[in-house]
Order: sequence, then structure tokens, then C-alpha cells
Amino acid sequence: MSDKCHLSWSEPSQNGGANISHYILEKRETSRLSWTVVDSNISTVNYNVTKLLPGDEYIFRVMAVNKYGIGEPLESEAIIARNPYKPPSVPSTPEANEITKDSITLSWNAPESNGGAEITGYHLEKRDKDGVRWTKCNRQKLANLHFKVTGLSEGHFYEFRVSAENEAGVGEFSDLSLFYRAINATTPPSPPHHPKVTDHTSSSVSLSWGKPATDGGAYVKGYIVEMKEVSSEEWIVCTPPAGIQATRLTVENLKENAEYNFRVCAINSEGVGEPADVHGSVTASEKIEAPEIELDADLRKVVSVRAGGSLRLFITIRGRPEPSIKWEKEDGTLTEHAQIESTSSYTMLVIDNVNRFDSGKYVLTLENKSGTKSAFVNVRVLDTPSSPQKFEVKDVKKDSVTLCWDPPLTNGGAKITNYVVEKRESTRKAYTTVTSNFKDNVDPPRIMMDVKFKDVVVVKAGDTLKINADIAGRPLPAASWLKDGREIEQKARIQMTGTDTSTMIVIKDCKRSDSGQYALTLKNIAGSVTTPVNCVILDKPGPSAGPLSVTGLTAEECTLSWGPPQEIGGSEITHYVVQKRETSRLAWTLVHGEVKTITFKVTKLLKGNEYIFRVLAVNKFGLGEALESEIVKVTEPYTIPAAPTNVEIKSVTSEEMKLTWAKPASDGGSEILGYVIERREKSGLHWVRVNRELLKDLTAVISKVRRGCEYEFRVYAENAAGLSPASDPSPSARTEDELLVPSPPTKPKILDHTKNSITIAWKKPLSDGGVQILGYSVEYKKSEDEEWIVAIQMTKSNEFTVSGLTNDVEYVFAVKAINKVGVSEQSPVSEPQSATERKEEPVFDIDIEMRKTLIVKHGNSFTLTAPFKGKPVPSVIWNKEEVDLKARASIETTETCTSITIEKATRNDSGQYIVTLDNGVGTASLPMVVKVLDTPGPPTNVKITEVTKDSATVTWEPPENDGGDAVKAYHVEKREASKKAWVCVTSNCHSLTYKVEDLENAEYFFRVRAENHAGLSEPKEMIIPVVVKDQLDAPEFDMKNFPHNTVYVRAGSNLKFELPLSGKPMPKVTMSRGNAPVKCGKRFSFEVTPESLNINLKESIATKSLATWLSEEMLQMADGQKQTLPMSLKLTSLCQG
Repeated sequence: MSDKCHLSWSEPSQNGGANISHYILEKRETSRLSWTVVDSNISTVNYNVTKLLPGDEYIFRVMAVNKYGIGEPLESEAIIARNPYKPPSVPSTPEANEITKDSITLSWNAPESNGGAEITGYHLEKRDKDGVRWTKCNRQKLANLHFKVTGLSEGHFYEFRVSAENEAGVGEFSDLSLFYRAINATTPPSPPHHPKVTDHTSSSVSLSWGKPATDGGAYVKGYIVEMKEVSSEEWIVCTPPAGIQATRLTVENLKENAEYNFRVCAINSEGVGEPADVHGSVTASEKIEAPEIELDADLRKVVSVRAGGSLRLFITIRGRPEPSIKWEKEDGTLTEHAQIESTSSYTMLVIDNVNRFDSGKYVLTLENKSGTKSAFVNVRVLDTPSSPQKFEVKDVKKDSVTLCWDPPLTNGGAKITNYVVEKRESTRKAYTTVTSNFKDNVDPPRIMMDVKFKDVVVVKAGDTLKINADIAGRPLPAASWLKDGREIEQKARIQMTGTDTSTMIVIKDCKRSDSGQYALTLKNIAGSVTTPVNCVILDKPGPSAGPLSVTGLTAEECTLSWGPPQEIGGSEITHYVVQKRETSRLAWTLVHGEVKTITFKVTKLLKGNEYIFRVLAVNKFGLGEALESEIVKVTEPYTIPAAPTNVEIKSVTSEEMKLTWAKPASDGGSEILGYVIERREKSGLHWVRVNRELLKDLTAVISKVRRGCEYEFRVYAENAAGLSPASDPSPSARTEDELLVPSPPTKPKILDHTKNSITIAWKKPLSDGGVQILGYSVEYKKSEDEEWIVAIQMTKSNEFTVSGLTNDVEYVFAVKAINKVGVSEQSPVSEPQSATERKEEPVFDIDIEMRKTLIVKHGNSFTLTAPFKGKPVPSVIWNKEEVDLKARASIETTETCTSITIEKATRNDSGQYIVTLDNGVGTASLPMVVKVLDTPGPPTNVKITEVTKDSATVTWEPPENDGGDAVKAYHVEKREASKKAWVCVTSNCHSLTYKVEDLENAEYFFRVRAENHAGLSEPKEMIIPVVVKDQLDAPEFDMKNFPHNTVYVRAGSNLKFELPLSGKPMPKVTMSRGNAPVKCGKRFSFEVTPESLNINLKESIATKSLATWLSEEMLQMADGQKQTLPMSLKLTSLCQG
């Protein structure tokens, strides 16, 4: 819990030579330095600490105490006092299973995580769609994963949420459920409203639709979207089986350039409603759109930003494929501080900490393969003006001077209101104000133009338009040009220039769109003035005003209508030219070359063809731009027929159905070309087209049906205008043949027999006659008799035991099948069988799991069970080697099973248990292995193998009994012979030897314990103590590999051999020859190691025998004496040849 914790520790490895009397426990918050005593007299090695502050971090330490004082502390890691559990995660979203007018039954799934503690219950809340407050549905915690909410208002919509609770608290609420309407649901919903295609690519189609007009009295759970290729008849579901809740969907992974149909249907608790088809078909191809820029009204004006602020231009864009985006500043380079963010639907230019130099016109350009689009935004940064220009001092007199200057280069985004004049004497540093509102000596701006610009200026297309004017004003006015009230974009062919006294606009290669009103505006602090100039560019006319409407469409003609062009090219429109083009061709065909009106009837069109029409206006300068119509398909003016009626299934077999229907009430003004039939399984959702070709008659035989399925049908009529609506579905019918009596069952088989009964079994007949089998009649007779006896009139089982038979008499059996039509023929007769006791060898009826070793913990009870079969019932004997199971165990045996139970198992109960069956017919044995997990037995053969002055090496062998589990470690302990306390040397030894170090010169006892997962064994202790001091062993050569103390070597060869040597401490070796010492040289050398004497002789001589006496002199021993051990080794060289 958050206010307490449990601590535990182990006893010290060293008790200081005295028993541990108790422990002292202290705690410290990590935010403090001082320790607080929790308990100063703890007798155990664990403790429950209480009264902790939730959320605080603590460190604990414990100290052992013996009669000599307090030991070193053992500290814990830092821990935070908090609940170890967390509240559960969220349950699944509640779903309604049953809805009435005043109640809704909801269910949900348990959370994925219980927070580490068992979930104690759930809390369910509801909210009325018309309200804002959540209210509890249950007074007490819910133990189940479902609940019936009652007391609801009829017709109201409700949503629900649920949370789980455990020991740590209540978890978060689930996602909100759908809105469920408290009403008795009656029908599926109506079709969704107006499904349509909103977008398409080469691999996807996006759809949207509206809610159905009626929900059928139940909340609409979702929608199912289906699709099919136009050439296919099978509809494929694009959504999950439960549908989707959204009213839009993008269907992906479509075939490029494939043509598809789509339809949508709604779902409520009552079922799936009728589908609504998406009008026409759609091709999975990339949608191409020219770039478009949508400027907000605020961006069409001058955008003003204060100096130091942030400029953000957010512009919505469109275009398919996604256009490239380019931002520019018309009168300079875009600042390096500008940040541009762009997606497929918008672009944004951001400049932080703007200054006056960021004022200007910002141009946005979009481009894709469909075209280019540009737009601009004027930005004005509001700042203080720059300093005035060309400051001069004139007319200096003894008491006055005249000052003059030009206006600043930039006005900071606002009109200059006045000037401040200051002065200072040359001997002073401070300026004083002369005037702070200087406006004298200013002249309003004036425009002086040639008189020709007062009339309309006419320029031919391709020529140059030049408008110039003289200007005046004090201070120098700023000049700007506008066309039709909009700022003129400077381009390569449009140039605006000016000086202090004049301004001019020059437009080269004039075109029709350059016609309009040009206006020159001058501004300074004294005012502003504007002069307009009207210009007309003589050119071919622009496109006629659209759209080009197509009306009165029949199979041969249509009527076109349009509006006059907005740009007439400076000359009256004389007439129009009308052209047409079939969509399958590239060339345009003249329909009429001199149309005087803005309407025209086109005739002699080809039925079924698709056309595009275009109109071109004509003036004295030639043909203008074309206005095109949408694609038009030439069709008859009649409509689709009404739906067929009276669809009925006249006859049915298991392989086909005969269908009839009546003609529609209306043929839509066109002859009925044929009929289309669709079928649907009663339990399914999808209608499937039956016939590929149109049917001419009012009847059809439907084959390719599945036996036993229930079908319904609907019919469409088709005329030249298309398919009618579907007829009402026919009543459903099941594909079944005429009902007959069943065929006979199979030949009965003998399953069992006794001295007065015989059991038989059979299989069902191949044919049930088209109706369910109700049961079977069983008959029997003696083999030599002719008359059959009915054993049972009807049994539903496929097995029956005929009883009351005579012992040792032979019988035969037969069976008949029964359905509601009648009784089948008799089955084939069984093989003869006498009523005698059946004999079976005993066998065990066990699975593979029962053959595995049974693992039992020490002290627990276990039972071994062995089911068996055999006739007569076998006798049972349980055996375990060297154990009397009748005394140790409890044995129970029935006619089919035997078991043995042992209470409080020990390691001696491990081993193989054998159960044996014997019934005179045969015998069977079953071995079953039990492994009792207990602490191991003590190690064996503990002894000391090596002793030095401060160490001893202890060795041992594994326990004879490992307690049913592998030994995982050994504990080695020591005790001085003069003391009683044992001290642990190691508790984690994984080998069968251990070197005990840091010993003193004294006598020691050693003992070893084995440890497995069940615990520690009894110790295996040495009986005789070991004296820890240096050990002395007399020197000794091991000559067993040197017969007669002789080594043979070929003359001229090298000799190298090793003579085993022992002795403690390591002996000092001297060598002599003829009582004379032998020294090491080039031909002879030797080396002494702790284990051997190594001799090396080069180029031995054949004429000499070498007899060498080896004396071994021990180092100074404890008694101060030396010892010499004479030994001889004879070296004989062998002669060559």
C-alpha cells in the first residue's frame, strides 16, 4: 500500500563470534540527512514498516546486534511510498445488444490491463443526447460485463461509457458508445441519401453520402459500401462486416483505368437496408485540375503589419497533380528570414520581426502540367519614416537661414504629416526644437497630359501603347498607375518609368486584354490627384460568355445557346461560327459559318455518339477564342420503364427453380428490350445477377443453385433508356426435391456381447428422402429362424443393445430408417453373433500426459490414477521396489479404474510405481514415475587435499540423493577446534572443491551442505581436525617409467627427457659424475620444476657410457636438518650401424 512496506534481510555471514541477539531498523527520507529509528529490538529477519507518507522517497537500513555491540548497517535502495498497483486500463466501448422503448442492454469487454490487481467491478454512465450531464446507471459496482439500463424515455437518444475499478481506484472511462435510440426497432433503415464520387486517383475512389431518410426506428449503426467492376456481376464489400460510422470512404487498391460501380446501404439493429447506387460508373484514373489560388478578402487589400511584428500570408491552393509552389518579391529578393510552409491544400509565407524593407508586392506562382496560376499580395510595414533627403542650408543671413529638403525615401507605410526642425550651437551638444509641425512651402500634386489622352486611345493588337504625363508638386509626389482599379503588374512587355518631373507607362505587343481604363495617381503631403485614360486594343474578340448550353436533346438534334463575348476586340461582333467534334475524333467539323444570333439548332446528329460543340465570335479582325460545351451523348428523349410485377417461383427442385413475372405498367415510351434477373440467399446481403443476356420471355428456369438454400428473386426491365428499378422480391423458396422415404441404413456392426445381450451400431442412410431422419427401427432373429422380431420401434441413436437373449444362441440383426414420409427398406443383415460373454485382454486407457513423470513437492500428497478395460474385470496389483505399498499408501480399485494415494510425500517416495492387470485372458503393466522434490542429502567423502600455512583445499562428492532436483550450490563452513561457532566461508560454490583462505596457524574442522530449490541439506562434517601449517614431504623420484634406471639414445642424437619429482618444499637438485659435480654447458643442461627434473643432452657419444649420480638435497626442514637421497640413472648411447 502507499503508507507501508515489508522489509526482509538475511543473517550476517559473520556473527563476530557471538550469537545475533536482535536487529535495529532505521529509515531516512532522501530529502533529509538524519536517520529515524523504526524499531530497536527486532528478533526476526523481516519487518512491516507502517505510517509512511504517500509519495515520499525513503531509504532503510538494518544493523545486527550481538553482545559485543552494533554491527555495520545494510542499506536498501531508495523506494517511493506508493500503491504498487495502478487503476485498470479502459474497457472496450459499450455496445447495445437489445433495445426497447424504455431499456437498453449493454455489454463490453474487460480492460487489457487490470493494473496488477483484480478488477472489483465496473461503473456504467449514460447521457441523454439533449442533455449535458452524465448520470450513473448502477448504484452498486457491476460484477458482470453486461447490464440492462432501464427507465429510459421513449424516442430519446442515449450514449454510454464504462470504467473499471480495482484496489488502486477507478480507471479512465472507455470511448463513448454510439447514440442508441430507446424505441422498439421495427425495420431496417432506408437507403442512404445521394451517394456520390468526391474524388478519384489511379488507385482509389472517394465517396460521400447522407444519412437515410428513415432509420427504421433504431439508431443507424453504420454503413456498408460495395463495389464491382462494370464488367463483373459480383459485388465486393469494401468496409468491415460491421460497417463504418462515417459518411465518407476512400476505396483504395483499385486497378488503374478500370471502371467501377459503387453502392451504399445503412445498418441498424434490425438489419441491413436497401442499397443506394452511386449514379453511373467511375474510372480509377488521376484527376487533373489546373492550379487555383483562393485569396481571402483581407489578402486582396493591402496587408498592414507593424514593424517588429510577424507577417503571415496563409493562402488556400488547389491543383491536380499537386502544383509546384514559388514565392517571390516583385521589387527585390525575398528576405532570407522568410519561412515557407506548403502542403497540397495550402501554402504559408511567414516573416518574423518585419521592418520597412519588407514592404512590397509578394507574388505566389503555382504550376503543374495543367497550367500556371499567379496571385499577389501587397504588404505595408507600418514604421517611422526614413530621414529626409538632400538637406541644404540657403540664404544665410545674420539672424536667419533658409532650410530645404526632399521627402524621405520611405514614409514608413503612412502619409508624412509634418516635419520636426531642430538646431544646436556649435559649442553645445544638445539640440533644441525650432518647430515640430512644419507644413509650409508645400504644393499639391499636378498632372499635365497631352490633350489626346482625353479621348479614347485606340491601338492595334501587336503595336505599342504609350501614356506619358508631366508631374509637379512640393514635396515631390509619389506616382502610381492602375488599370481598371487594380495595380498593374510589371512584366517584360509592361514598363513604368518616371523622373522628378514626368512619368510614363509603355505596353509593348498590345493584346485584347490590355483594353480598359488606365489611371495615374500622384500623392504627397499636400494631397492627391488622379487622371484616367481609356484605351481600346483593336483585336479579335475573346471567348463568348459561357456556359455553352445544350438543350432540346433528341436522337438527332439539339439546341445550343451562349452569351456575347465580354471582350469584343474594339469592334462589333458580326457573327458566330459553330463547330462540332465527336469525342472519338480530333478534327472539328463546321456546323454553320455565319450565325447571327446567340442560339442555334444542330441537326443530323448520330444516335448514341458523344459530341463536343464550340462557338467562335467574329469581328472585322477575325475569329475569336472558342467557347466549348460539356460532352453530350445523343440519346432518345424517353425514360426507363417501370419495374416488372408479380415475380413468383412456380416450381422448385434441388437443382433448379422456375420463375415467372408480369410486364411493367409503363415501358417508358420505348419498347422493352428484355429482362434481367437477380437472386439472393435469404440469409445473405448481396444480390447476384443470374443472366448475362437479356431474357425476352416472362418466364425463366434458374439453374446453378445450391441444394437446401433458400432464395428470393427480383427482376428488372430494360429499354433503350436503360434498366428499370428492381421489382419487389419474390417470396423465398428452398431448393429441395420431392420428399421420399429414406434409403436403408448401413449394415449393422457388432460392438459388444454378453451371455444375454448384444450391442450393435450402424451409420445413417445415404439419402434422407429430402426430410430429416426421425429415428431407426431395430429387428433381430435367430440365425435359423425366418421371422424377424422388433427389438425397438424407434430409437434416435445409431447404437442399440438388444437384451433378453438366450445364452450360446446365434442371432442376426437389421435396421430400418424412419422419416415423416415413412420407413425405409431393411438394411443388409449383420454378421451372426452368439450371446456369450466377451473376453478382452486388459489394457490401460491412458493418454501421453499420464506417462510423464509426476513432480511432487516434499510434504504434499499425490494420487496416481490408471483407467483400464478388460473382460472379465482384471485383478490389480501395485508395486514399488523395496516398499510395502499396502502399509505406505491407500489403494482404491473399481471395474474400470485403479488409483494409489500417498500422503505427506518424502524423497523416499520418489521412484517407479508399477500397476499390473491380470484377468486370465492376458496381463498388462504400466510403470508410472514420481519425483518428490526435497532438500538433498548431505555431500559425501569430504576431505582436505592440500594445506598451506594460511589455506586448506576442501573436496567432496555429490549427495547420494539430490532430493529430486539438481544441486544448485554448495555451502562450505569452518570452525576452529577451540570454538563452537561455525562460520560460513561460501554459500555459492558450484564445483566439488573449494580453497579456504586467510586461515591462521590452528586446527580447523570443515563441513559442507548441498542446496537445491527445496533448501539446504544436513551438513557433512569432518571428524578429525586439520592443522593449518606448511606441509613437509620427503623428496622422491618416480622411476617407474625408467627400467633399470637406464635411458637409451642413438649416438649422435639429442636426448631430452623428463623425470617426475615430488617434495615439499620444492627440493634443490645437484648433479655429479664420478663424485664430481656436473655443470651445465653447451652439450648438457638440466632444469628443476615443482613437478619434474628436465634433462637435455646434445650429440651423445657412442664410446662412452654416462653414469650420473643425482643427489637431491632437501631445503632446511623444521628440525634444521638436510637430507640427501642418492639415486643413479644410467645413460647408454647406442652405436649406429
